[in-house]
Amino acid sequence: MTQLQIDAGYFVHESSCVDDGAEIGQGTKIWHFSHVMAGSRIGARCSLGQNVFVASNVLIGNDVKIQNNVSIYEGVELEDEVFCGPSVVFTNVRTPRSGRPRKNYALTKVRRGATLGANCTIVCGTTIGEFALIGAGSVVTKDVSPHSIVYGNPAQVRGYACQCGLPLAFSDLRATCTECGRRYAMDNDEIARLPE
Repeated sequence: MTQLQIDAGYFVHESSCVDDGAEIGQGTKIWHFSHVMAGSRIGARCSLGQNVFVASNVLIGNDVKIQNNVSIYEGVELEDEVFCGPSVVFTNVRTPRSGRPRKNYALTKVRRGATLGANCTIVCGTTIGEFALIGAGSVVTKDVSPHSIVYGNPAQVRGYACQCGLPLAFSDLRATCTECGRRYAMDNDEIARLPE
């Protein structure tokens, strides 16, 4: 690490490039062959794997894990504790044309604690709800509600997940996680956590 990186409190591998004007939080690690552009903001304790690209004006929260070969384009926001598996694909323009560049990026939000499986594609303009699980290889074309487990092309709701990540088994519109004990209720296909 350079003295600047030690003083700043984050790590950047020598093969990676962080442009002046990018904000990097304490304890964040940026590994091999990655590029973080000016104007982006990355929170504390994040991990960016090999060959990760972060465009200008991208917002990344705290404790986010981004695996190898993920490009996060302008218009994408990742809240705290989001997990992006290897080769997750984000888009940011609904009607791209090479000969007619468009800068009206559609906002894509991935809410706190959501998990995006390897090789899934998130079509721009969608919101992934808190603690949702997106299956590997899925194509997300519409908003995903909190705690939903979705997979397929296009991705469809196949179940619901606890905040800790395990699938929930509902009976009479109630579920209790077998691992952590959190309790949930379902109302009109929406999941709400019940008080302890």
